[in-house]
Amino acid sequence: MGLHWGAPVLKSLMPHGWWEQRIQSVQVDPNVPTKEQDTLKWLRGDTGELVAAITFGPFYRLRRSKLRRLLSQNLDIQYDKRLSDITYAPDNQSVTAHFTDGTTATGCMLVGADGARSSTRQILLGRDLGAINHIPYAATFVQCTFTTEQALYLRSFHPLYLASAHPDNRFSFFGLHDATDAHDPSSWTFFFYISWPSSLQEQEETRHFTDAQRLAQQKEFAKAFCDPWKSALEWTPDHSPVWYLGLTEWDPGLDGHRWDNHQGLVTMVGDAVHPMTYQRGQGLNHSVTDAGKLRDAIVRIRDGEARKSEIDAFEDEMVRRGSTEVRDGTANTVMLHDWQRVKSSPLFTKGMRKTGT
Repeated sequence: MGLHWGAPVLKSLMPHGWWEQRIQSVQVDPNVPTKEQDTLKWLRGDTGELVAAITFGPFYRLRRSKLRRLLSQNLDIQYDKRLSDITYAPDNQSVTAHFTDGTTATGCMLVGADGARSSTRQILLGRDLGAINHIPYAATFVQCTFTTEQALYLRSFHPLYLASAHPDNRFSFFGLHDATDAHDPSSWTFFFYISWPSSLQEQEETRHFTDAQRLAQQKEFAKAFCDPWKSALEWTPDHSPVWYLGLTEWDPGLDGHRWDNHQGLVTMVGDAVHPMTYQRGQGLNHSVTDAGKLRDAIVRIRDGEARKSEIDAFEDEMVRRGSTEVRDGTANTVMLHDWQRVKSSPLFTKGMRKTGT
C-alpha cells in the first residue's frame, strides 16, 4: 500500500518510538531507507517511451500483512465475526454489536471499519443505499517470483513502482511486493496488473472464470505492452494464482448517503465510508487520516465535549474530503482508460515538459 501525505498521521497513532524503530521493517524493501523524494515514472504502454516523471515524497510502500501485524500488537482482536445488527441503549449511553454467531459486544461507541462492502454501512443505510457501486472497469492482479536474472531485469526499470497507459485504452502498474532478502533476487515477489474497460455485463458473464482464464487474459493483453509487463507475464507460470476484481466505489456525499450516528454512538471510517478506485493511490492516506481525526474527537469527548457534536463535526469533514476523493478517483480511472484523454491530460502535457521528453 502507498502512504505519503498520511504518514505524519500514522506516526501520531503509533506508540512513541514505533515509527522510527519499526516502520522500515514493514516496507516492501526493508533494506533500503525511504528516500526524501522519489520519482514515479509513467511509460507509454506500447513503446516504453517515458512520457512523465512525477517527483514527490517521502513515499512509503508498505506490506499490508506486516503493517497489520505491527498495529495489532497487544490488542484484543476477535476474528471470524460478522456483523448482523446494531442496537442502542435507551439512555443513548451504549451501543451493542450483534454477530451472526449469536455473540454480542457492547461499548460506548461502534466504529465500522469493515471495508468496501461494509456491513455497518448497509445496516445504517439499508442494503440498497449502502450497497457498493460497480463501475465498468476491471483488473487482474498477479504476484510472482522469478529467477535471479529475471528479477534483476524487472527491477531495473524502477526499484519500487512503475505505471503505464496504453493506446489500447488499458492501464498497467508494476511494483515490488516483497524483497526481504536483499541478497537473493529469486526470492523477491513482484505484483503487477493490467486494467481495462469492462462493462458490467462482461463482469457478470465472466464471473466464473478460473484463475487460469484470468491469467491467460492478462498474458494476451501483455503481448501488446512494453517491458516490464510483457516479459513479466510471459515468464509467469500458467498455474499462478491471481486476484480479479471489478472496480467499485461508494460516494458518501451523494443524497441519501448520510447515516444517522445515533447521538454519536456509531460512525464509520476508511473504505466503509469512502471506498475508491486505487489508481491514484489515496485510499490508505484517507483511511489513516480518518483514524487520526476520530482519535482527536474521542480525546475531546473524554475531556468533556459533547459526543454528538464532536462526531457530527468529524463526519462532516470526513464526508467532504472522502466524497471529493471518491469522485476524483473515479474520474481518474475513467481518464486512464481513454488514450485520447490521457494524451491531453496534465500527466502528459506537464509531465513531458518536466522530463524534457
